Amino acid sequence: MIELNNVTKRYGKQDAIDQVSLDIPQSGIYCLLGRNGAGKTTLLKMLAGRVPATEGQIMIDGKKISPGKMPEDVNYIESGAVQFNLRVSKLIDMAAELQPNFDREFAEEMIARFELDYKKKFEKLSLGMKTMVTTILALANKSKVVLLDEPVLGFDAIMRHQFNTLLLDSYQAHPRVIIVSTHLIDEIAKVTERLIIIDKGKLLLESSMDDIDEKAYTITGHACDVLPLITDLNCIGKTTAGSIIAAHIYDENTPAIPEGVSITRMGLQDFFINIVGGNSNGQKSLDSNQD
Repeated sequence: MIELNNVTKRYGKQDAIDQVSLDIPQSGIYCLLGRNGAGKTTLLKMLAGRVPATEGQIMIDGKKISPGKMPEDVNYIESGAVQFNLRVSKLIDMAAELQPNFDREFAEEMIARFELDYKKKFEKLSLGMKTMVTTILALANKSKVVLLDEPVLGFDAIMRHQFNTLLLDSYQAHPRVIIVSTHLIDEIAKVTERLIIIDKGKLLLESSMDDIDEKAYTITGHACDVLPLITDLNCIGKTTAGSIIAAHIYDENTPAIPEGVSITRMGLQDFFINIVGGNSNGQKSLDSNQD
């Protein structure tokens, strides 16, 4: 479905995206994670054909993507996207008229479920409500690829929960590739199937959530007990407090744990922190296409 082959985007001497190769062969909800400035928005805009790659090639559904050949089956919504200042009901009417694949029934069902006011004009809505309306309009379009850039900015906890429900409902109604860029790591983990992590423009990891759940764990105990256990393991970070060490591991192997040493599963947020910003002492490189 989506293929990136050695894609680089350069602004002057700065590589915003640095030789990224990525294959997304099938439908699913994907989470794109990275620190501020990691290149998430640039990557999404290149997939949407809004920003040209400096080097490399992007293919979506077998078609090469460039600003001169913007993909018809890709719907990109960025944070703070605006609509015409019309009533919500009129925005739905317009979308249905202009988009032959627009699922009006889905849009109206979601507007009603999330108690959005049909009669209000777009500019009279709160930031969160504006984002929800825009997201519903995007997801109601049955395009093969949907790109959502920081869609939950301005959402409170209840709206974030509603957004996750909306994502799942949309995917179940129309399976396709949905890529969500967000900072709310643990919340998106409840709905995403695969994780893409980039840092400083480079692809660090593309993996299933099940794979991370199985391989990511922390071994804690006295350093003299823990260090021998992790010699041949992929240690992605270490935290120390006196003689106590917590070794953060991403490896398919799990050692036998002696008395006085504990092993716990690593949450997604801790996993992300250790991959992109943890203590790199002893850290090994990650395969960017793990299963």
